[in-house]
Parts: sequence; C-alpha cells; structure tokens
Amino acid sequence: MRIETIYRYPVKGLTAEAMEEVVLTPGATLPEDRRFALAQGDSAFDPAAPAWLPKRNFGCLMANARLALVHSAFDARTGDLVLRLPNATPVAASTRTPEGRAAIARTLTAALGEEARGAPCFVEAPGHSFSDVAKKVVSIIGLSSLHALEQAAGAQLDPLRFRANVYVSGGSPWAEFDWIGREILLGQARLRVIKRIVRCPATEVNPLTAERDAEPPRWLRQHFGHADLGVYAEVVEGGRIALGDALEVLDPEG
Repeated sequence: MRIETIYRYPVKGLTAEAMEEVVLTPGATLPEDRRFALAQGDSAFDPAAPAWLPKRNFGCLMANARLALVHSAFDARTGDLVLRLPNATPVAASTRTPEGRAAIARTLTAALGEEARGAPCFVEAPGHSFSDVAKKVVSIIGLSSLHALEQAAGAQLDPLRFRANVYVSGGSPWAEFDWIGREILLGQARLRVIKRIVRCPATEVNPLTAERDAEPPRWLRQHFGHADLGVYAEVVEGGRIALGDALEVLDPEG
C-alpha cells in the first residue's frame, strides 16, 4: 500500500490543505491539524484549561454544511489565515493577535448565519487538537474501501468528504479494519492503529457545493452492515512521511 495524498485541516470544518511530506511526532497529530476552531457562543471550551468536547460545540460540517463554501489558507510561519467566502472580499487576519482572531470570528460567524449560537469565538490552545476524538491521532483511509462504497452505492464520492489525513492505495477493501490493535510503518514513522472511524452526517456534504447530496453513513450500513470508513492511529515513533511512501502492517509477533 502507498500514500497517495496527505492533508491537514488547520481550522476545524474548513479547507483541507494538501502536503507533499510531513514529519510526524510521537503522541501528536499532523502539525497544525485541527489547531483552530470556531467555538459556538454556548460552548464550554476554555482555552486556559483545554479539554476535548464534542464537535457540536464548534463550527463543523456535520451541523454547518455552509462552512464548505469557506475557502481558507493558513500560513504556519506567519500565523496568518486567509478566508474567502462566495461573493465577498477575502479576509486576511492574524491568528496571533486578539484583533485578528476577532476578525476571523466575525467572518466565520457571518458564514454560519442563523446557525451561529450566541457570540462564537475563534479559539486555539497550545498542544490541543480539535479532533473528533479525544486522543491525538492520524486518520487513514484505504482508497480500496472508498471505491467499494462507491461501487455499492452507485455514486462517485470525493475523498475529501471524509477529511482523512492520509489516503493510501493498494490492498483490499476494508483491510484497514484488520489493523486494529496492530502497528504499521508509514514512511519513516511507526503508528498503532486504535479504532475504526464511525462516519457522521458531515460526509453527506459536498465539499465543492456545500449541498447534502449523498448519504455515506446510510449507504455503509445498508451495504456493509456498519457505518465505518478508515481508521485512527497514534504515532508511536516519529518520522517523515511523503507521497509515494509505503504502508506496511507489522507482524503482531514482532
């Protein structure tokens, strides 16, 4: 199996950013992945004491399909974030200043429209990830599994609906489910696969149009008896991963 694409998602619910290579660190997500989020006004998230909260506390595609129309680009070197909304002037602001974060929050709140609750805030906390799971993980999808779903459903699905970090080719459909509890070599890094990814209504959203025009969770249950696609893995030993690198499942006997 080989790495076909690598993505990070600096702001929860916003644009995927393609990467040619990245260095993974033990116990961490991809650098900058889910680093920021728009916390709804009624969210209990406290940047001074960050704790994992369910995704509905934040702007997310599961509840806020219109976020798919917001195109974002993050510069980790400068800390600047550019937001482009349809028929609007792009907004460029710093994630490192109160003024910049306030401008970003206003822009994203406008994008949410009536789905905004209270006064949303643009938030981050050092070392915290706004992932859908409490552990810091890397998400991996086998494209063979995605193609099996497409064939069963009779529909073509943009892989970005599923917002994984790493998409790999080769192998048989659903082979990644057999990796649970095992370790894999991904490029120069070693990871432990910990659980399957249960798919939610976020995957119904077309990443180009923001329309809910597909039903992957229902199709998965209907054709395969589960709602899972892809796996989460924790980084055990860090190292570089790059497009074209191999994925190797390690022998459980060592």
